[in-house]
Amino acid sequence: MNQEIIIIGGGASALMLASLLPKNSTTIIESNAKLGAKVLISGGGKCNITNKYMGSEYYVADETFVRPALTAFDEKALLKWLKQRKLVPVLRNGQHYFCKDSAKEILNVFAKECQSQKTVLNEKVLAVSKHGEYFSVKTDQRTLTAKNVVVASGGLSFPKIGASPIGYEIAEAFGHTVTKTAPGLVGLTVQKEQFFFKELSGLSTDVEIDVNGNICQGALLFAHKGISGPAILDASLFWEKGKIEIDFLPGFSLKSLRQSKKQLSSLLPLPKRLTKSFLVQLELSDKTGTRLTSDDLLKLERLRSYSFAPAGTFGYSKAEVTKGGISTNDITSETMMSKREEGLYFLGEVLDVTGRLGGYNFQWAFSSAYVCARHLNKGNR
Repeated sequence: MNQEIIIIGGGASALMLASLLPKNSTTIIESNAKLGAKVLISGGGKCNITNKYMGSEYYVADETFVRPALTAFDEKALLKWLKQRKLVPVLRNGQHYFCKDSAKEILNVFAKECQSQKTVLNEKVLAVSKHGEYFSVKTDQRTLTAKNVVVASGGLSFPKIGASPIGYEIAEAFGHTVTKTAPGLVGLTVQKEQFFFKELSGLSTDVEIDVNGNICQGALLFAHKGISGPAILDASLFWEKGKIEIDFLPGFSLKSLRQSKKQLSSLLPLPKRLTKSFLVQLELSDKTGTRLTSDDLLKLERLRSYSFAPAGTFGYSKAEVTKGGISTNDITSETMMSKREEGLYFLGEVLDVTGRLGGYNFQWAFSSAYVCARHLNKGNR
């Protein structure tokens, strides 16, 4: 069976690409029983589509590589494209765009846009090779051929919904380098010294985290396995090993405590149970502010720069994305085509491009698909 274009994967970047390509030009091969499985569960089931504040600086990647695609199809262009198809995302927290009710809304848009394209479900791609002008895509059921192959197979996160390393394997087969992969946007486990964190499971507090000079702000959630929440997920992008530093009292003046007759457990801007736990760790009694000594304040300063080395992460099963991936050195940033093999393209998460928390990874999926489609459409004229 010959096809002009084969897309490997049925996630966000694959669906956007298929939506932008000529009718009846494309076959999507997806190992799951349905398209967009990861889209459906993202953002608590409501899909954080994009962010009001967009730019290459929000990515752990070569910014010069990311910038052309984000410029060609930015968040405004995406929102306009969706609005034209009767989907108007809602803005939350002043910057995050979500589907109003459910991620099904954006999948319905893609289903309509892709209805003329051929979709193959429950079929795993095993390998890709090239013979003359055509690629051969071998699956567990057949061999397909096409002039162009687009690898949009995602990373290793959420293995329960079919994540696999096939995209990396295809890249390596054509001479590409794959940089070390790791779970990203994921919770962190703790060392024995921080096991008391687990006893605080369910508590949340706003923090500022410094990871090798990268500052991450937002809520920290204490969990059974360690620590999670938006600030920690963001911090995980920059952490590999070694210490992180957490400010549990961002913007709070400790000196102001000495003017109050209230007890510390009421004075500190933290959940009371968290304050009491920290006081035990700091070997401080729950005294009134007026009774605080200079030594007491020095101990409390530890909460402004609480430094420790996480033991690891919650792993790929809990990670929202995969860090690392196919090196962008051998990919043309304006088209997403391989510099090593004409007609071979790589999109979205499979590349060594990881966005911060807040819709950046979906925007990258859509933007990389847009520039790829633009190039393929020129070639098909």
